[in-house]
Amino acid sequence: MWRGAKVVLSMVMLASATCAPIALVSMPAAASQLSDAYNRETDLPFRRGLQMRLAWTGDYAGAFDGDIDSATLRAVRDFQARHGLAATGVIDDAMLRLLVSTSDGIRNPLGVADVEDPRTGITLPLPTMKVSERGASEVGSLWASEDGRIEIETVRIAGTGQTLPGLYDVLSQPTERRSVDEKRFDGLTFEVAGTAEGRRYVMHFSGLDDDLRGFSVTFDEADAPSMEAYATVAAASFDPFAGTPEGPAVASNDTDGARELAVASNESGSNLFSLPSQFIRNTDARADTLEPPVGPLDMSGSGFVVSKDGWVLTNAHVVKACKSVLVGDKGSVVKTIVDPANDLALVKLDTAIGTPLKIVADKPRLGEDVLALGFPLRSILADSLNVTRGNVSSLLGLRNDPRYLQISAAVQPGNSGGPLIDLAGRVVGVVTAKLNAVAVADATGDIPQSINFAIRPDVAAAFLKKNGVAFEVADPKAEATSVPDATASVKDSVLPVLCLGG
Repeated sequence: MWRGAKVVLSMVMLASATCAPIALVSMPAAASQLSDAYNRETDLPFRRGLQMRLAWTGDYAGAFDGDIDSATLRAVRDFQARHGLAATGVIDDAMLRLLVSTSDGIRNPLGVADVEDPRTGITLPLPTMKVSERGASEVGSLWASEDGRIEIETVRIAGTGQTLPGLYDVLSQPTERRSVDEKRFDGLTFEVAGTAEGRRYVMHFSGLDDDLRGFSVTFDEADAPSMEAYATVAAASFDPFAGTPEGPAVASNDTDGARELAVASNESGSNLFSLPSQFIRNTDARADTLEPPVGPLDMSGSGFVVSKDGWVLTNAHVVKACKSVLVGDKGSVVKTIVDPANDLALVKLDTAIGTPLKIVADKPRLGEDVLALGFPLRSILADSLNVTRGNVSSLLGLRNDPRYLQISAAVQPGNSGGPLIDLAGRVVGVVTAKLNAVAVADATGDIPQSINFAIRPDVAAAFLKKNGVAFEVADPKAEATSVPDATASVKDSVLPVLCLGG
């Protein structure tokens, strides 16, 4: 791994290689012969430094492994051509001097140095003259410039059953607010880049089993020349598994002998989507098929307004172990009521915060179209509301539990506690869990598709009645509309819920 940008490409290195100063005009012109000559006649620090320098100039994107392959030679030729030199791939003294001065002109003003992030275990080169640490984020640590034009965030997601291909599938799909202009996945790492709300972004991830670690870089267009080069160098230089993160994933057994996989965490921890422990009851550990509850960790989830006097409904596992709870930008809650048996919770703000959503009195119909609303993966995806569409797949939950519905609408970490609505904008459930695809695949040899769960509306209504919350019952004759119209009718009443100090 590259450490603190200390690999120096010097002009002396080329002359001190095992062959005499490669008066490179005499080197073979064929690409394969030229590659062999570089790899044989120059030392490894030189070759790695060459690749890094070419990455800083924007000509090379790849590993700094010192293997002068066709991609590295192409980068040499591209640099030569862009600077009016003969694009031969042969490095002479003039080209080397120009490469050093050009790359230094981009790198040095950034003040790049390696930083170890204890929250995620990642070591990452950072532009220390551009950004400073801003503390914990929901899934790692955040660095930002004073003017907010540049943000860099480390990310760790672990112990959730999420896989690197699964995360790539989510992040490589464009949304209304985020374009995907470039994407690459080689089975071991992936990178996604594009534009989000007028700003450029690059995300890079690696995985080891279900421990996924990476970083994101967001920057204004004005900073693109240097920050795009930085992102390329960082992707080739960061060490995702350099250290042991604070709050590692743990496992424990419940009284029935069922294995409960606790949600992975860093200090801030994301809302790693889960289900209360009473749903995991099987003596065969390989059959634990639902995401388990989070422990006493910071997390984020979703919720929605259910009364005019400031009550918000969410999941118990989102808020039950928090020292304090924030609801979007509305402020801290003043009261919390938790029903862990049904994974429901109420949080109260001291002010009215929006129009209450109306809840249907009975269960929805089998096959009915539904929308899941919430704030999944807020530190990775956009902070704005996310909507996915599906249908009611079953009127019973796992092992025929009558308190739950099975739905096909896609959900991710952070959707917990968000409303499930029909196309009339009525609440027909509270999103709570998804099937652990990895566990099911391990047990059955087949990967389940679109199997998620929501708490039934009558169970949620009973919880509200029990606690004296004046919620509104939906009109059973309300007419269905389009997906955009149904979303627009409820979106202002769906809010992110953040647990602090858990």
